[in-house]
Amino acid sequence: MANSQAHDPVVRHFNLTLLWPLRLLPVEDPSGTRQRPWWLLQQAAATSAWREYAREREHFSERHYNEFVTFLPYVQRFLYGDGVSGRSGEGGYEESPMRIFERSDIVAARVAVRDGDAPVRLDLTQIRLHFFFDVDVVLLKVALRAEDLPLSLVQELMYRFGRAYPSGWNAGGRPMHSLARFDWLGADGAVLAASDELRRDDFLGHVRQHRAPRIAAHWAYVLEPLVSDRSEREGALRYRQIEYYRMPLMAYLAVDEPAALARSDFIRLGLVSGPAPREDPLAPDGGERDLFAESEIADFERRYCYDRFWSDSGAAPYTRYLCSGHAIAVVGDARSAYFTSREYGVLGQFRHQHFLLFLIAHFQKAALLMFSDRLVEALKRLDVGDPASVRRFKRAIRASFEGFLRFTHRYWFHEIAEQTQARTLFRMTAAHLELDPLYAEVKERIADMDDYLAADSLRRQANTVVRLTVVTVFGLIGSITTGFLGMNLLAEADAPIAQRLAMFGVVGTATAVLTLYTMAKSKRLSDFLDALSDDRLSVWLKAKALAAVWRRGP
Repeated sequence: MANSQAHDPVVRHFNLTLLWPLRLLPVEDPSGTRQRPWWLLQQAAATSAWREYAREREHFSERHYNEFVTFLPYVQRFLYGDGVSGRSGEGGYEESPMRIFERSDIVAARVAVRDGDAPVRLDLTQIRLHFFFDVDVVLLKVALRAEDLPLSLVQELMYRFGRAYPSGWNAGGRPMHSLARFDWLGADGAVLAASDELRRDDFLGHVRQHRAPRIAAHWAYVLEPLVSDRSEREGALRYRQIEYYRMPLMAYLAVDEPAALARSDFIRLGLVSGPAPREDPLAPDGGERDLFAESEIADFERRYCYDRFWSDSGAAPYTRYLCSGHAIAVVGDARSAYFTSREYGVLGQFRHQHFLLFLIAHFQKAALLMFSDRLVEALKRLDVGDPASVRRFKRAIRASFEGFLRFTHRYWFHEIAEQTQARTLFRMTAAHLELDPLYAEVKERIADMDDYLAADSLRRQANTVVRLTVVTVFGLIGSITTGFLGMNLLAEADAPIAQRLAMFGVVGTATAVLTLYTMAKSKRLSDFLDALSDDRLSVWLKAKALAAVWRRGP
């Protein structure tokens, strides 16, 4: 192990930011009005640790200004609002459509990668919930930092940390690919919540009963009072997993000599695949064996690396950005003041501008998946034989179509910045997340549903027109017959009023019954009229078509 540790670089400064997209289930009050989720969280302030984060109370510095001007105007309005009151008639956002809540009771995470390992403390710098107006999605942000960790441990933490539940258990009953220990710590060092991933039967039983995964206890604690939609706990705010159980992440690594890192280390950081096995006897000096072919390494560097600053010059020499969609990692020189500056340098950009572009991309993906889920749920509840179910289906599809239009015009961006670095990182993230194909697919599905509703409406209108035409045709016979030259078969104009009223009632009732009967038989009468107008049919076939009007069966 001593030889392995000698070849393990030290990460002087490590920052890890997790971003967990979740779908919120809509909440309605007794009157049927949709409740905004942050309203419910505000009402639960007495029992909840979450408090709304107000940017106007924050000290505005040059760093905030640099963050603001990075983005294009329409993105600025999304992130920060425009300061124009909606009551002024100018149509402004006034406040940002993104509402942020944060909690301060959790100060650190104490974790161990494997059984027997010494626990490592990561200080918590931020833990926030990001809500969005008119979109039932919430993103949990968890930001942590640590100092002087071995690179292999950092790779392990990136690989194992952001998992909502275990992927499985080994023969010894230990959770695979997860941390052996995970504790959330309070300001006094007390354990506020701990992982329960060893309770395999609870996770198995939950999936068996609900056909949905059980969220691990330490992550469920963070989200309270939000509760999983399959949880037996009470709670108005309920969420549902919408993406893969591994949370998207951002990582910042400051090392002494970034150019000395192995090319395979960058692959493992960029793809978040964990560390390579150490102590390999087949590798030189008993160190790491490079399992990646040269062609694979070259392909990774072409597709996932942004190497504009990967040189020995500039304010932050040998700075490399790794972007795979699921993750953004930046590696640079710990001896560079610009790279480690929280106010003006790369670290400040990582924590603010780059986080926001990462958030926008994953919010867009989560919102698109949410719309797709809505369509599936609407179809599952559809019973074409139940008129009430059909009406609910139509309302659900129209609501999804309207919501998708609002999402498109308010939140769908292809370009968020003109600065080369921010623009390139966003494009890389969006491309690896395949946002454009996903948007096109969801748009096509919603359009298909809307086209179906339009076609169904036209079909119903056409059927109505046919029935009215049949009634008109057969009613025309009687109206022309009785109205020819103003002729009246019964001259009742001078009869007593009682007799006239009785006659009016009898004729009106008979006419109504005949009209309703004609409407009931309008489909078959329409078929008879079609046969009657067909010159190719004989008189006998036309007579059979008339007789079919009163035939039983289809």
